[in-house]
Amino acid sequence: MSIKIRKATSADAPFLAQMILQSSRAEKSFGMYDLIFSTTSDKDTLKNLEKLTTTTAKNSCHYSNFLVAEMDGKSVGTLCSYEPRISTRDAFCDALKEIGIDTVNSEYLEISSSCDFKLNTRTLVFDFMEELEGFLNLGILKELMQKSLLSARLKGYRIAQTIVEIGSLEALFYYKKLGFKEVEVRECELYKEKFGRAGLILLAYEF
Repeated sequence: MSIKIRKATSADAPFLAQMILQSSRAEKSFGMYDLIFSTTSDKDTLKNLEKLTTTTAKNSCHYSNFLVAEMDGKSVGTLCSYEPRISTRDAFCDALKEIGIDTVNSEYLEISSSCDFKLNTRTLVFDFMEELEGFLNLGILKELMQKSLLSARLKGYRIAQTIVEIGSLEALFYYKKLGFKEVEVRECELYKEKFGRAGLILLAYEF
């Protein structure tokens, strides 16, 4: 089966929401977007994520940042790449307000301010690199990454960054396999208390 890589459209919102949630949970039962939307209902979280991918504010989850992998006409994987100078935290908060969340969860803001890295705005950030169960190890993630890096070069970027959780061994393995190297490790007690993971790892790839 051949893999087709294409740019996402607004019609992909339900699939993108599924992949964002899968990525953010990283084999946990509760992830960052469950916290942001203050719910334990998958249905509610997915509904809000769908809306978040199609806001006017170009937040990091916006569909225009995504590539979608298809096999036999079925969407099987995603990779998001965004410019941190455009998809800022303010843009994310604006997008939340746009979908009806006027008050941003205080725990999310506290964790973000104390646990996040200060990303270089001259780099491209990769996120939500995911594939459906049943389609693992078929080269989907590699194809998505190659296409994303090609687009990044055309935009003038030479460094890509990504952030994974400490203990998220599968994601860390995939990124290192694709050439990413650890730059900084940040242990964060607040993150550990809320999500059961010790903190975050910043990885970078020069191309």
